Amino acid sequence: MKVLLINGSPNKTGCTYTALSEVEKVLNANNIKTELLYLGKKPIAGCIACMNCMETGYCFQKDIVQDIQMRLDEFDGIIIGSPVYYSAPTGQLISFLNRLFFTTEKRMAGKLGASVVSCRRGGASATFEQLNQYFTICNMPIVSSQYWNSVHGFTADDVRKDEEGLQTMRVLGQNMAWLLKCIENGKKAGIEKPIYEPRLRTHFIR
Repeated sequence: MKVLLINGSPNKTGCTYTALSEVEKVLNANNIKTELLYLGKKPIAGCIACMNCMETGYCFQKDIVQDIQMRLDEFDGIIIGSPVYYSAPTGQLISFLNRLFFTTEKRMAGKLGASVVSCRRGGASATFEQLNQYFTICNMPIVSSQYWNSVHGFTADDVRKDEEGLQTMRVLGQNMAWLLKCIENGKKAGIEKPIYEPRLRTHFIR
């Protein structure tokens, strides 16, 4: 079992990293493998609606998005982390996620998803909700914690003082590890993933 943790902050070891690391420690303590992906500081191209991926299953742009698309089968869970930029995730992260999820819907189905948000003061709930939309459109069960998955602080040192926020991260890690083990044991017991009806895509004018 393996979980991909995505750091959508331009700061490699800042507040978002600190929150994700707290989740990662608990996952590792439960024998869940992890990979922490840092998107870097350079811009990530957004989706240009060329639809090439509809035929290939992968974005035509050879970058970090395509790399993760090629490796999706490695991961049983995905945790997305972002700081708050004007009550929203970072633009770089949104570009990454829009392209990552666009044609991988069927391959995402059944993976566990969770969002983690860091903010100085406000905007966390709006950012949290936006990130969770990626999971709910792809048949991905969302893992919760004892509070909304957010930490507060302007620096990583501030976040390390946010006792409630860090505890929320640890509980998130516990819940994800538990659910991953439940799914794994379900497979061993012969419980298969759901078989879905063919997807209907209608326009509201019809």
